[in-house]
Amino acid sequence: MAKAKTAILAEPKGLTVEVVTALRKKLRDAKVDYLIVKNTLAAKGTSLEALADSFKGPTALVMSYDDVVIPAKLLAEFMKDRENFAIRTAVVEGKVIDAKGVAALAKLPGLQELRQQLAAMLNQPATRLARVIGTPGQQLARVVAAQREKLEKQA
Repeated sequence: MAKAKTAILAEPKGLTVEVVTALRKKLRDAKVDYLIVKNTLAAKGTSLEALADSFKGPTALVMSYDDVVIPAKLLAEFMKDRENFAIRTAVVEGKVIDAKGVAALAKLPGLQELRQQLAAMLNQPATRLARVIGTPGQQLARVVAAQREKLEKQA
């Protein structure tokens, strides 16, 4: 728990075993932990200490150790057609946010998406530069080819 960058507390009421198993698999594939915790969970000395008052009733704890956005995205997708699963609160990199904050976090691009966008932005000037450098050579080749065709027609 101490290493978690994101910890989301949710209220999982009335979910079937099949639904919870499917959710756990999806979260596990994204390297996110899903635990059902007791109200007596000892959170002292961890980033969850700020959420100690939120451990009431059945509580699901969703933790991510790498990407802070992925668990929020996965839970938002899961909650779309379920009224019996609600997010209570979360700690994201040491800061407490409410359910609306988690919903806003779910709309942000994930770490992998940001890396792809950055790579595309960095690659764009190099592609343009290569195109600009190659353009005069292409134009010269067209002029030479046109001149050759003209001379061949005259001969």
